[in-house]
Amino acid sequence: MQRSRITNLKSKVSNNTKVIENYFFMTALQVINTIFGILIYPYLIRVLGASNYGLYVFALSITNYFGVFITFGFSIPALKLISENKNNTLIKNQVASAVFTSKSIFAILSCLIFAVLLFLIPDFKNNKFIFIVVFLQIFNNVIFPGWYFQGIQKMRIVTNIQLSLRILSLPFIFLFIKSKNDLLTYVIIVTATNLINAVVSLIYLYLKESIRYKWVRFSALKSYYIDALPFFWTASASVLKEESVNILIGVFFGKKELAYFNLAEKIVSIPRMLTQNINDALFPKMILNKDKLSIRRIIGYETWIGISFIAFIAIFGRWIILLLGGNAMLSAYPLAVILSFTILVWLLVGIYTNFIFVPNRKFYFLTQNQLVAFISFFLFCIPALIFYTNIYSIVVSLILSGFAEIAYCNYLIKKNNFL
Repeated sequence: MQRSRITNLKSKVSNNTKVIENYFFMTALQVINTIFGILIYPYLIRVLGASNYGLYVFALSITNYFGVFITFGFSIPALKLISENKNNTLIKNQVASAVFTSKSIFAILSCLIFAVLLFLIPDFKNNKFIFIVVFLQIFNNVIFPGWYFQGIQKMRIVTNIQLSLRILSLPFIFLFIKSKNDLLTYVIIVTATNLINAVVSLIYLYLKESIRYKWVRFSALKSYYIDALPFFWTASASVLKEESVNILIGVFFGKKELAYFNLAEKIVSIPRMLTQNINDALFPKMILNKDKLSIRRIIGYETWIGISFIAFIAIFGRWIILLLGGNAMLSAYPLAVILSFTILVWLLVGIYTNFIFVPNRKFYFLTQNQLVAFISFFLFCIPALIFYTNIYSIVVSLILSGFAEIAYCNYLIKKNNFL
């Protein structure tokens, strides 16, 4: 019996080698970015100060607004096409060129809008060089083909490139960031590292995958826009909700409080990525398999995984914050405990999205779900800010909107008898 189980386990591992490898390197890529940020965080928060660091987070949130516009939801439809045509160089070139052309068009429009905002909004104008350098990171959205590497299940390449560049950037950070006046230098280093990573990845595709970008006529992009539009609305609602938290905290409570929230977010982000990438790695395999029993089992397993991480952060979060930010940043602990519930939300919504809605081509269910989350966030947040003027009003509203997502997803699943 025991030998049979071991043989069965070996068979499952052998049959899912690519899935396991893709999950490992996809997770490693995001964990590297997060751990890198956490490792240098104690140094940065003490040298730059909470207010300056909060200003950087604020500028990055503005840039992320533009990032979701530029990406326009192309990644998932493109990922699906690449996954289904791994050995067809012609189709892969067509998809890559269409995505690059579309993103380039949106990047040009974003630059024009940002230029107007830079002269109209005082906070932008007073810190224009910080905002401009951070804004340049939008070109990472145009150039970096992360979705392509995921589709061909070669995330190992991207991980190795990014890890190398992160390590190379460390000496520059510790050599040139010495005081509060060095915030601009820091954002230059971060932006340059991201853009170099994108360019190197692009060169790899050119040399090893024979990908040749060509400018595609607007008329030929119509089908891509149609397929991407539901994901655009979905991503827009999601990012606007997430980044609005940063904006609201920065505007109503200040950059120091934004730094507290950012530290809490960093602590939660690692387990959130570890768990979320389970679904992302399974996607290429599950897109061809609509087994309801397997999906139910995944929901059960991942629910317990999410609850376990919530308990872990509640128990150990205080000590992690003391280690990273010291006593001055202890206000981040209750925020981290509240934010830990997003781990469970992301896991469950990821299952519904990747394994139920997308395989059944119910793309607009994703849009509807994110709109429910977006609207419910502000329905919770606005009265909370009126009656309870503190940062917890915003963070609790974020969690409640997440549970509204889960409830609506379950409603759609039952209504359409997907499970």
